[in-house]
Amino acid sequence: MTEAFEIFLATAPGLEPLLFEEVRTKGFRRPKAVPGGVTIEGGWPEVWRANLWVRGAGRVLARIDSFRAVHLAQLDAKARRVDWAGVLRADVPFRVEASCAGSRIYHSGAAAQRIETAIRETLGAKQAEDGVLVMVRLENDQCTISVDTSGEPLHKRGYKQALNPAPLRETMAALFLRQCGYEGTEPVVDPMCGAGTFVIEAAEIAARLNPGRSRTFAFEHLASFDAEAWAAMRAVRSQRVPAARCYGRDRDAGAIAMSRANAERAGVAEITDFAQAPISELTPPEGPPGLVIVNPPYGSRMGEGTDLAPLYAAFGQAMLRRFAGWRVGMVTSEPKLAQATRLPFLPNTAPVPHGGLRVALYRTLPLA
Repeated sequence: MTEAFEIFLATAPGLEPLLFEEVRTKGFRRPKAVPGGVTIEGGWPEVWRANLWVRGAGRVLARIDSFRAVHLAQLDAKARRVDWAGVLRADVPFRVEASCAGSRIYHSGAAAQRIETAIRETLGAKQAEDGVLVMVRLENDQCTISVDTSGEPLHKRGYKQALNPAPLRETMAALFLRQCGYEGTEPVVDPMCGAGTFVIEAAEIAARLNPGRSRTFAFEHLASFDAEAWAAMRAVRSQRVPAARCYGRDRDAGAIAMSRANAERAGVAEITDFAQAPISELTPPEGPPGLVIVNPPYGSRMGEGTDLAPLYAAFGQAMLRRFAGWRVGMVTSEPKLAQATRLPFLPNTAPVPHGGLRVALYRTLPLA
């Protein structure tokens, strides 16, 4: 596979336009928003770069082949012509997942079995539950074969050992920060910071740290991997001294300790500030206004929605009384809780799936 191929960057449904904007600003070729993510064109270096650079993608798939197949014998024959040796290694285990939609081949298990057999008999590799993932999609009789080049989902940045009960994924946090207009040049405050996800993500953006800098990837076990070229790519630093700090507050001392430990591992302890404080005592840091962004408890996420209305009301009062000039971003699944803040939210976009719920980002212009 020396020629350019299609690369798919996955995200939660509804977040495709935000991911497209991020990918477009990072210089990838022919970005296009499609259902479930964004496609680009490139070779293996672009695959590595997408995993290393892109904050909003949940995983990166290399689409290694596509062909028409209307019955299992045809699928078997064409799967044996795929250049498996150019992608997978015989000494690295693999596994196959298949899905079928609108195709004459409708049994996903049988389709996966044919691909598994083709790989075993043409390459000699073995199957294993933790092997490199080969993904097969049969849609309208068109078979697309992809390799998951990420391995662990990309929201696992490699620094967060401590978690709160209902964490927001880093990939989603990054896209919500982008939706709020955050570019890393202004202060950020999260008054219910939990494990520090928003604060640490914002600090990394401000310092221009690559999100994938502290972890490994599945592509390191592919036949196309060039360790020397990858080391050179990772060694490039575009780090800058941030113009402003990022602040996390929480009424729970355990959450603050958790956030500080996570920030230390992420290498942003010096540009973040975590302190225990209830909403009633929340005040803006000295300096120019910026962005307040929060992922408060909501509904079945951490309690009954009706019990949380006073918390939302207190948050709204703190914003209106003390945060003039600041923008507010708030994630919740409950429109009534958003209304309880009495904040002047802009019309919000459609909810997106998160942890079995559907959440929306509520945003304001700078508060009067």
